[in-house]
Amino acid sequence: SSIGAGAGGSGAGGFSRYELRAPLAGVVVEKHLTVGESVAESTASFTISDMSSVWAEMNVSAPQLTFVRVGSPVTVRATAFDSSAEGRVAYVGALIGEQTRTAPARVALANPQGVWRPGLFVDVKVLAEESQVPVAVDAKAIQLPDGKESVVFVPTDDGYKAQVVQVGRSDGRLVEIKSGLKAGQPYVRDGSFMLKAEMGKASAEHAH
Repeated sequence: SSIGAGAGGSGAGGFSRYELRAPLAGVVVEKHLTVGESVAESTASFTISDMSSVWAEMNVSAPQLTFVRVGSPVTVRATAFDSSAEGRVAYVGALIGEQTRTAPARVALANPQGVWRPGLFVDVKVLAEESQVPVAVDAKAIQLPDGKESVVFVPTDDGYKAQVVQVGRSDGRLVEIKSGLKAGQPYVRDGSFMLKAEMGKASAEHAH
């Protein structure tokens, strides 16, 4: 970029033009100069940041340090708008802060579209461990109509029925099914709460 400096000369209006070349490609995030200001070689002119990749910072409590390690896969989600990205833990601090009782950690995120701007608040979810299970369903599909047995609604020729299942581990998104469903069997993921509510309503009407 070019700036006008009040050095006199043959330029229009008594100004000469000097070209400043940045040492890297990026975005100007701060301007430190004002028109007519005297500058020296050591004067900070502009601050430029490479926004093609950014850091997501988080504070990790002592019990969580077992799961948060360099290379751990994470999901970063913006709190101000609907956007998420996958990344990996790039750094975990060795010391726990005396005041916060947490260790700093950073996640490297690619930012080709410039969506992730420094200063945004984000939620960071770390995958503690990963394992293969024979059958798993979306956590939203699990219902407890009687408050005791877990059921999943499955389609039938006459509509839907509540299939009793034995659940296993869950990561909050998926739930392992130990018995009650076969791999590949269709089930109701969204709207199962409504089916549960209708079933409860029908039972109540029948009781009257």
